[in-house]
Amino acid sequence: MATPATGSSTLTRRGVLTAAAGSLLLSACAPAGSSAEGGGSPTAASGQELVIGVSLELTGHGAALGVLQERALAITVESLNANGFPVGNLRRTVRLDVRDNRSDPRLAARQATELTRQAKVHALLGGTLAETSTAIIAVAQRLQVPFLSLASADNIVLPLTERTYIYKLTPDAADVARRLAQLIGSQQVRRVALLAADGLHGDAGVQAMTGALRAADVKLGRTVRLPRTGADFTDAVQRAVADEPDGVVVWGTAPDSGSAARKLRRAGHRGPIFFDAGAVAEETLAGSNAAAVEGAYAVHPTCLSGYALTNASTAALARRDFIYRYLQRHGSFGGFAPYASDGVQLLVTAARLASSVDRGRLRAYLQTQVTEGIAGGYAFAPIRHGGMDPDSLGVYVVDQGSWVPYA
Repeated sequence: MATPATGSSTLTRRGVLTAAAGSLLLSACAPAGSSAEGGGSPTAASGQELVIGVSLELTGHGAALGVLQERALAITVESLNANGFPVGNLRRTVRLDVRDNRSDPRLAARQATELTRQAKVHALLGGTLAETSTAIIAVAQRLQVPFLSLASADNIVLPLTERTYIYKLTPDAADVARRLAQLIGSQQVRRVALLAADGLHGDAGVQAMTGALRAADVKLGRTVRLPRTGADFTDAVQRAVADEPDGVVVWGTAPDSGSAARKLRRAGHRGPIFFDAGAVAEETLAGSNAAAVEGAYAVHPTCLSGYALTNASTAALARRDFIYRYLQRHGSFGGFAPYASDGVQLLVTAARLASSVDRGRLRAYLQTQVTEGIAGGYAFAPIRHGGMDPDSLGVYVVDQGSWVPYA
């Protein structure tokens, strides 16, 4: 599980994050109290549970991401509930109320309303697609319930004055784009094309990559937007590679990333393919995608490869334990960032520090956390509600069907 720490309102390097994480793990596992009185607000769910409402893309075009996060949640909550955790003078457990939003923003918004008003959850979590997260944001902010977004889009927590209850766990597009541009430049790739997904995630990618490539002195050729998920990418890909770029950046989420890679190879592109973090899901490496993505690069949180888990830090041990449990349940681990696991741990830590599950107090203690989680490091502050710490990002390459660190 993620191992928490509280600190100042400024971003902290990963080494400090990890050290702080280890020192506070023991306090998170303190002995239980004996009182029967709860710490929740009268507007929140009663009893001795921290109740989290979850809206995920378990079906529809976002399922490649949503199903993985649901699996991560199950593993983390089982671990937390084995002994419970102290909140005030009670020992509580986590209860999830999970809904399938079918990758539909309107349904996600309706679920958020029902979870908040009827189920009276203490917090909301989910929305792996930018569009579903944006729909949930409007509800969460209006009803003043903390929401931890799992989507990749830079407008999730901005403007902050209108997103006071909103937090984001994924990396910022600018940080991912900067690492990609540095990687591209280091390989002497002088001109690239950009294939960006339709929607808010693609919008952030176009803006971030344009600036990052300029700063790295890499020429950006054609920028082409992919059609919606499930449509034929052939025309978009052919336009992107018509002037034979040295490399192609694919900025999109699974399953679009694998589909775009296949079309690129069929269109005759033999140069490198570069993915953003949203591309990384088990589906990207599977089946018909395998040959097309071999040798492709991705900038992604450093939890991606088990090869990197060779140290004995508290965070590394937590990651190793997560992968072990995942393998036990599902037989293989193709690699992804379990943001949802970190989201649950952030809420548990906020409840412990607040000695309460009151929604307002959870919000207040979320924004003071400096945490090294399973997916990576976070440094929240009143003036910063996300995303992941830039030092948590690494470069990976597909080698024989697996993501491995790129030296």
